[in-house]
Amino acid sequence: MPNPRTPVIVGVGQFLNRIADLDEAIEPLEMMMHAVRRAEADTGTGGFLDQVQSVRVVRGMWSYDNPAAVIAERIGAIGAQTVGTLVGGNQNQALMNQTAAEILAGQFDLVLITGAENGNSSGKARRANVTLPQTPAPGKPDLVFGAEQRPEHHEYEVAKGIRRAIQVYPMYDNALRHERGESLQAHIERVSELWSRFNDIAQDNPNAWVRDNMTAEDIRTPSARNRQISFPYTKFMNANMSVDMAAALIVCTLETAKRLGIPESKYVYPHSGVEGYDHFSASVRDNFHTSPGVRITGTRAMALAGIDVDDLDFVDLYSCFPSAVQVAAAELGLGEDRPLTVTGGLTFGGGPLNNYVMHSIARTVELLREKPEGYALVTANGGNLYKHAHGIYSGQPPEREFRKDDVKAEIAALPSRECLPEHDGDATIESYTVMYENDEPRIGHVSCLTPGGSRTWVNTEDADLVRAMVSEEFCGRSARLRGGELIVTN
Repeated sequence: MPNPRTPVIVGVGQFLNRIADLDEAIEPLEMMMHAVRRAEADTGTGGFLDQVQSVRVVRGMWSYDNPAAVIAERIGAIGAQTVGTLVGGNQNQALMNQTAAEILAGQFDLVLITGAENGNSSGKARRANVTLPQTPAPGKPDLVFGAEQRPEHHEYEVAKGIRRAIQVYPMYDNALRHERGESLQAHIERVSELWSRFNDIAQDNPNAWVRDNMTAEDIRTPSARNRQISFPYTKFMNANMSVDMAAALIVCTLETAKRLGIPESKYVYPHSGVEGYDHFSASVRDNFHTSPGVRITGTRAMALAGIDVDDLDFVDLYSCFPSAVQVAAAELGLGEDRPLTVTGGLTFGGGPLNNYVMHSIARTVELLREKPEGYALVTANGGNLYKHAHGIYSGQPPEREFRKDDVKAEIAALPSRECLPEHDGDATIESYTVMYENDEPRIGHVSCLTPGGSRTWVNTEDADLVRAMVSEEFCGRSARLRGGELIVTN
């Protein structure tokens, strides 16, 4: 018989607010409440949220101080612990891992997790110079979950203006192309076909933000609605943050679920959860086409659950950009031809910043209810392939009790590279991207390896060179760096 304290997800709710104008905008706190009520209804019963002992809100781009306290008051959970998190796409799964462990350990019987982002309406308001109303949520949460980590960009990246994910993830994809020995055309066709399959999944997901059919050619071809962002990515290869989405999860002990009369057909069980961080920045990693963090974290999560990759029926790989999916799939031994998302990913399912993975967990629960004997892997990523949190789920209770682990020390012990602030002399181009401005290639960000194996960054705004970079392969080419100038020598 399962332990009565076995953690189980019994309710999931998602809320999407598509607006025609700003009069229809709903603030994130209200969106969370919509999702919470949907999660309550999803349990098949109700009237028990006043028994919630901890309300946990994943940090968003909003400015509330303690939204968990407002939610606790509204559901009548007087005296419930209030929890916030730090920023990061990893926080949802990491928080779920922690919640499951605390429930099993007897700290809580009933927990509510929620979060929301209103990137679509806030963007419209900003462009219209309108201030959207916001409910006061003063005070501090009882607990802020998540460990502070180093910045996600090395100081030498920042010195070259490299501060955003849209500048780094395309470098990973170009490095993958070179590692695979693909031509530029073969690479963009393969990647756009991968993303088209994500779009196919979104069309079957009732809570996906973009459900219009998009072919691989639509995705890879620049157009008025699909501008080129950074080589090799168009807009529809980037996470879509212009969404108003909320989600909520109700987690409790198996004993509590039965006491509340929640049907067993609603139960989905966390089996394991693991966290692991790659070296903090691309500047110091061994290469741009692998992720030891993903491999070690995911392998450990499956081992703790007593399964291997062939046992997985559902997979949601964190999908901020195609390179993140390709790297994770290769590290975990997942073929790119199998479904690698349950939502459609952050492009089509919707990318509500830190809260995406709550939607992937909610969708995973729905799918496992249809196939309760199956297993699912959910991966989360904060930063630039940096902070990883993975979870294994099933509609069947675990044969072993839920197990949580941390593999950060194992990953941190792996080799890293020295990064130099500048370099004069010979070098090899490791990877690069070209950023577009007004539909024209504008600036190239280039990672070079010195003869001694150190990494250094260089920018180029040479118009002829940046145009060549988007039509020819530059990874692996010899160069000379002189006074911050890139001179390609072959």
